[in-house]
Amino acid sequence: MRLAFPGMLLTVLGMSLAAHYLVGLSWPFAIAFSAIVAPTDPVLASLISVNDARDDDNLRVSLSSEAGMNDGTALPLLMLAVTLLTTQQEMTLDLFSHWMLKDVLWAIIGGLGIGFLFGRVVGKYVTHLRYAHKDVAPNDFLALALIALSYAAAQALDASGFLAAFAAGVGLRRAEVSVIRRQPADAFDDSDHRPPAEVLVNPHIRHESLEPDPARSVGLVVGDALSFGDTVERLFAAGIIIVLGVTLAQHWDPAGLLMALVLFVFIRPTAVWLGTAGIKAPWQQKMIIGWLGIRGIGSINYIAWAYTHGVAGEEMTRMANIAFTLIVASVIVHGISVTPLLNWRQAKIAAAREQDE
Repeated sequence: MRLAFPGMLLTVLGMSLAAHYLVGLSWPFAIAFSAIVAPTDPVLASLISVNDARDDDNLRVSLSSEAGMNDGTALPLLMLAVTLLTTQQEMTLDLFSHWMLKDVLWAIIGGLGIGFLFGRVVGKYVTHLRYAHKDVAPNDFLALALIALSYAAAQALDASGFLAAFAAGVGLRRAEVSVIRRQPADAFDDSDHRPPAEVLVNPHIRHESLEPDPARSVGLVVGDALSFGDTVERLFAAGIIIVLGVTLAQHWDPAGLLMALVLFVFIRPTAVWLGTAGIKAPWQQKMIIGWLGIRGIGSINYIAWAYTHGVAGEEMTRMANIAFTLIVASVIVHGISVTPLLNWRQAKIAAAREQDE
């Protein structure tokens, strides 16, 4: 929460100042640019995302949660900038109040609520159907259907579709947790620690692994969603990065490298330190979080969103070129540095454990 909201706002503030004074973007475009490049990406950062439901590493949980939630901060700011650019209005109290109530409060609360509700209801209903009919057939499109339903419902009600898709995953997990908690303790090998549902089934021998109990039924539901979601995510990520590389050949700007340097080395680490002030965490963890704020597909979506909502012109093209260059720099720099940093962290943790023993 600290990273996704105060940390994100500090990042947007810093990048807006840098975009205006260092590369000469007007204030509306500077805000739009900052909202585009500030959010971290939950897809490309697979090495630092949560591995599975038993992964409670604070670093992974923090970065994964931030990547899922920071659209709630960044997208409303992009919407404000786009409104100023497309309507040529000045910032008035009425415009600010409308933006705050609709694009911020309702978008965040409505998006989270709609997505969570869809995830929980769909999760419980599909689990009930599987258990009632002893269904073990793969249902690979559940994840895609859940994303589409939650996103479309939120967008239809002018809420945040990005947050709705994130909350739908949380709702699906909550449905799983509620099913597992209702199971008798003796249904598990280790009755004191109830495992994630997907580990109760073997996807390679589905017809043999499903016992007549809801826990294994919800395990199939969650397992299918995770497996198909991961596959689609990787395919889309690869495709979009290829398109990004082709685009960069004709649309790049050296100013993007300057903005990347400012963001990676100064603004992002400072925003993380200020946003997490007062939280007792090792300085190494804060340093790694401050560095590993990879940009990617989310930022590309935001550029497309701005174009499809009427923002055009030479300054828009320049802003997009700077953003494309920064995204590619992030993919390369963070992609190269993530493994050595994580190995260094693991070595520090192992050394600390040996000293304790």
